Amino acid sequence: MGSKWKKLKLAIGMNMCVFTPKTMDHSTSTSSINSATTFSGDISPSGDASGHQLTTPKPSPSGPRLSKSGSKSSKGMCAICLTMMKPGHGHAIFTAECSHTFHFHCITSNVKHGNRICPVCRAKWKEVPFQNPASSNASNDMSRINNRVSSRRGDSLATMPRRTPSQPAHVPEPAIFDDDESLDQHTATTQINNNAETDRSLINTMEIKTNPEVSAVSKSASHDNFAVLIHLKAPKRNITESSSPTSVQNSRAPIDLVTVLDVSGSMAGTKLALLKRAMSFVIQNLSSSDRLSVVAFSSTARRIFPLQRMTDTGRQQALQAVNSLSPSGGTNIAEGLRKGAKVFVDRRFKNPVGSIILLSDGQDTYTISRRPHIGTDYGALVPNSIQRNNGDGLHLPVHAFGFGIDHDATAMHSISEVSGGTFSFIEAEDVIQDAFAQCIGGLLSVVVQELQVEVSCIHPKLQFSSVKAGSYQTNLTANARTATIKVGDLYAEEERDFLATLNIPVDKSSNEMSLLIVKGVYRDSMTKEILGSEETSEVTIQRPSVARGQVVSIEVDRQRNRLRAAEAMAESRVKAELGNLSGAVSILENCQKALAETVSAKAGDRLCVALAAELKEMQERMANQRMYEQSGRAYVLSGLSSHSWQRATARGDSTESTSIVQAYQTPSMVDMVTRSQTFILGAPQLGLSAAKSFNYRKKEK
Repeated sequence: MGSKWKKLKLAIGMNMCVFTPKTMDHSTSTSSINSATTFSGDISPSGDASGHQLTTPKPSPSGPRLSKSGSKSSKGMCAICLTMMKPGHGHAIFTAECSHTFHFHCITSNVKHGNRICPVCRAKWKEVPFQNPASSNASNDMSRINNRVSSRRGDSLATMPRRTPSQPAHVPEPAIFDDDESLDQHTATTQINNNAETDRSLINTMEIKTNPEVSAVSKSASHDNFAVLIHLKAPKRNITESSSPTSVQNSRAPIDLVTVLDVSGSMAGTKLALLKRAMSFVIQNLSSSDRLSVVAFSSTARRIFPLQRMTDTGRQQALQAVNSLSPSGGTNIAEGLRKGAKVFVDRRFKNPVGSIILLSDGQDTYTISRRPHIGTDYGALVPNSIQRNNGDGLHLPVHAFGFGIDHDATAMHSISEVSGGTFSFIEAEDVIQDAFAQCIGGLLSVVVQELQVEVSCIHPKLQFSSVKAGSYQTNLTANARTATIKVGDLYAEEERDFLATLNIPVDKSSNEMSLLIVKGVYRDSMTKEILGSEETSEVTIQRPSVARGQVVSIEVDRQRNRLRAAEAMAESRVKAELGNLSGAVSILENCQKALAETVSAKAGDRLCVALAAELKEMQERMANQRMYEQSGRAYVLSGLSSHSWQRATARGDSTESTSIVQAYQTPSMVDMVTRSQTFILGAPQLGLSAAKSFNYRKKEK
């Protein structure tokens, strides 16, 4: 409770503004340094979405603060970038019909995405400034515009030519998104050259370990479903304590990230404000080698920001684009994903890592309801170009975030499964930034790509009875003696565990039996080299005349428990969807009791403790149909996503130390979440949402 009260007290003194980072590019104007932008159409002028009065905090030493009061901005100060407006200093001034003034380049960047609301007083404008996009970033064009400015009143402020209501609200969207910013080839070449030797330290450092269920089986005995654990662990990022910021940035593969954001009417208020704040955190944690594009969707979808490098200028422009978002309309998830996929398909250049982040708080009423032949095939919401089994090698996982209690958890989970991404359930509104932080913490640390693991039987009488790899594609040869697991990308220090089972026959010919051999092949994300395991991992067991006192491996038992729990979750969900909540709860209870009797649980294994807590939480969320509809379904699906991919997802309050997500969090994820929680200006905790209040009431019981 102490940490939550701390967040609440912090919330009372915070305002709803997103801050543009200080620019270091001397080619940009002074007005683009130390700038901040306001939200549009999301929070009432005098307080939060619930009407509570917000107090004005003291100025922060890390940057200027922008008041959320409805009063006019300080005289002579632009309300968007918070720098002084002085005529004759190379910046045109725009005076709106509500009498508020702004730098012309600041306000045109804000309104070009369709926003027609004054950032200061929230008045709806009939006329907005219009600027030719071809000249929006050209200083010589700005000078020509300045020369055409007409004087107004005695304060030398000028009103720029205004677009009439008949003119289009949006800059026309190109038919082909081939306007992505070129990659920093110099930096890329430097990375490869500088890391040519240091990256050698990463070669073959990906761990492959194996553990048989028991170390020995009697010669005269057979053993059906004998389990062998295959454990993988990706290497660390090659960073030393003395590394400079540049070398740290160059120690990972850059990413192309597309965020597909729901801006439907239901996102109005605190939800959209927190989404903007979370996007600010994402933007400020991308490097100049990373590229970001933003797609917003409601009844339709629009790319509001092209795929652009996150240099100082790029960050500022991305923040302005995000801040221009305003809520309206319905929820067309399929159209948002189609446009997000188009950004990737049409791009001219390609960073090594690519991914889509999708967030929605509603249900797609355009694709599913209007095309009844789709039925429950939610995978149809995902364009073929980004489906993981399409064979074209695009490899674009969609990491889906269901926001609040009204989102379609089944659809969001299906989207993530079809594309190879994860599904997170954001129940408490104020943890959205932490959830995004955890996701990008992984995406910004990819060290292994296209990993494929081959497991082969050695003894001529052995065959696989099963290979359990969750959602990872597994192929068995016709004779069931070789299995291939397509793992794909791994984050730094990320681990994977697969369980293969065999039937051990009677064999009196030898005192030792070779069971399996495991090989791994992958692409290094920095050097692009195809690497293989020089030393293969071979599994052998002893075949004594009599095998006594055999102890089951805790490592194997732990993974059996994880798989057993995941299967119970899936079975209980089927029961719950059929309305049989008592049957669903019974399945979870029985699994919980069975886990408690296992070797690893009795040894106090952390994963087993977390699994037991998760099963109990699911039972509580299935107490009645209403509770299951509001949070139980999403919680179960997020859990299934996490276990099937062995990757951390957010569930409810993702910052809880006892949360199951800790089982799969990598050091990079933990570091990014910590940054989020200490990123005061970018992550205000705005009090207790209804969902979080529910969590408190439940815990108090």
